[in-house]
Amino acid sequence: MYDQNNVFAKILRGEIPSFKVYEDATALSFMDAMPQSDGHTLVIPKVESRNLFDIAPAALADLIKATQHVAKGVQQAFKPDGMRIIQFNEPAAGQTVFHIHFHILPCYTGKEIRGHNRDWADKGLLAQQAEKIRAALANLPPRQ
Repeated sequence: MYDQNNVFAKILRGEIPSFKVYEDATALSFMDAMPQSDGHTLVIPKVESRNLFDIAPAALADLIKATQHVAKGVQQAFKPDGMRIIQFNEPAAGQTVFHIHFHILPCYTGKEIRGHNRDWADKGLLAQQAEKIRAALANLPPRQ
């Protein structure tokens, strides 16, 4: 069951601030407030959906297209050695916010990924990283 008071629903309604990276009619992307690596970004749909199992297929297809577009911007902005695209379903799998979302997690050779859901990041750093990704996205072709 979808909880309309989850933190991402509140971000979508503008009740909680976020460091936005990308937004269109169907998706929103912003910096993870507890990043596991530099450039850790989230992509969420604007539709109410708890996880992979209850999102409409067309909305899921649109969400993965938005995720790919943002990931290209993260790739260009941070030049990581690799990248994880992660999506969790339910607590046993590690989901902590019950609004479907994809993590874009840059990976850097020789740097450990930090733990999930741990310390809050410096807001100034998140703002700088978001600007870096927005600038990279501005140099890419529009999302398909």
